[in-house]
Amino acid sequence: MQNTDPKMNGHAHEIAVIGSGFSGLAAAAVLAKEGARVTVFEKNDTIGGRARSFTEEGFVFDMGPSWYWMPDVYDRFFEQFGKSASDFYELKKLDPGFAVIFGEGEVMDIPENFDEICALFESIETGSAAKLRKFIDEGEFKYNVGMLDMVYKPGHSVTEFFSLSLLKKALKIQLFKSFSEHARQYFKDPRLLALIEFPVLFLGAMPKDTPALYSLMNFSGLKQGTYYPIGGFAKVAEAFGKVAESVGVSFRTGQKVEKLEITDNRIRQIRSNGIIRNVDGVIGSADYHHIESTLLAPQHRMYNESYWESRTFAPSCLLFYLGVDRKIDRLRHHNLFFDEDFSQHAVEIYKDKKWPSSPLFYVCCPSRTDPTVAPEGKENIFVLMPIATGLTDPEEVRESYFNLLMDRLEKFAGVAIRDHIIVKKSYSVSDFKSDYNAYKGNAYGLANTLMQTAIFKPKMRSTKVKNLYYAGQLTVPGPGVPPSIISGQIAAAELLKTLN
Repeated sequence: MQNTDPKMNGHAHEIAVIGSGFSGLAAAAVLAKEGARVTVFEKNDTIGGRARSFTEEGFVFDMGPSWYWMPDVYDRFFEQFGKSASDFYELKKLDPGFAVIFGEGEVMDIPENFDEICALFESIETGSAAKLRKFIDEGEFKYNVGMLDMVYKPGHSVTEFFSLSLLKKALKIQLFKSFSEHARQYFKDPRLLALIEFPVLFLGAMPKDTPALYSLMNFSGLKQGTYYPIGGFAKVAEAFGKVAESVGVSFRTGQKVEKLEITDNRIRQIRSNGIIRNVDGVIGSADYHHIESTLLAPQHRMYNESYWESRTFAPSCLLFYLGVDRKIDRLRHHNLFFDEDFSQHAVEIYKDKKWPSSPLFYVCCPSRTDPTVAPEGKENIFVLMPIATGLTDPEEVRESYFNLLMDRLEKFAGVAIRDHIIVKKSYSVSDFKSDYNAYKGNAYGLANTLMQTAIFKPKMRSTKVKNLYYAGQLTVPGPGVPPSIISGQIAAAELLKTLN
């Protein structure tokens, strides 16, 4: 139901949303619910941004996100529209939530039951069960402050955080302490530290450069648990699309936005595929750098090239989507291979920026949980190796890493997987650039360093164009699906304020 109807000269506002990833879908739905006429422009043929899928030989491959953490963020979005996640897809809690594989084939299964996780920690390091409970309790406090109080703020200025209660909380959530230092106050065993630090490596920055605030991710992963939407993550993007359509959003796929026509510092028209349409406001949920550098004239840009060059980006990645004609019993749904040196790989992603010498990697095998994503008796696998942004990724480099990773995966699995591959597709830096206009082929957005948290991220509100707001992983609150969902909702609310 539309509960308000913002009008201008008797007409509903015409809003264009550029990009149909989670931030764009969330923004479009919120704007339409408030009475705006919303059109989403998507350059690709399907909606969902990185959360697309492709089908081949009966396999359904998720192309992007695969970890369903922070379920309350999804629930909060659906509730605004009188819906719940279960109206669209079945969520299954994974047990084990994930597995971490160390050297010599040692496997640490992370149970879905938190008491069992504490017992596991205790078996590895005496006294660590009590320490884990304290660490996760702190993470829960940060989660409640960070994900409920702070994260829904638009990050326009530091004054948003000036209330006394928020300032007190800001001190308690350890924004100025390093994650690495924080974790080492609790745990000594390198396996426990690897388990605690992995979300930071895969989504953010060097653990020493990441605020301890982000132990909120450990609370979500270890206490709330790891979920999986049956049918794959693309089902979640599809659900967001259905919600948006239910409140009147129009989708135009295969539409490349070419220019934003600006008069008196306001966007008046948007040009896509050579067609010009009048607009009253725009949400830019595509790559922030792309929108600024390609769609806006220099005088309307907030950030120059040297600014973007100076930012710390979360990783890009090299992905392999594999359809295998047999089952692989040793694989869990989520498998993290930490059988090489964590710190070395982190340096090669964030500091030296080169193809890694001995990479960590991640293997997702959703067919262990979901029979709909692979033909019977077969296995759907994707392999992900985090890498630095901006690397060149020719076929021979991809193939050399494919064989390096498969050597290790096959040794662990005890199966000559390469002999059983019937579908194989690689995806890396140049694909992220061509499919998503991703700056330097980034996969996840800006790293969560202190100087790139909250008000220090690229601004959501354009200071040069009055009716342009940005959403997505290069602005607040940051990388990952839940932050992107939140980003779209904030951007929509802020744009509505300027229109009314």
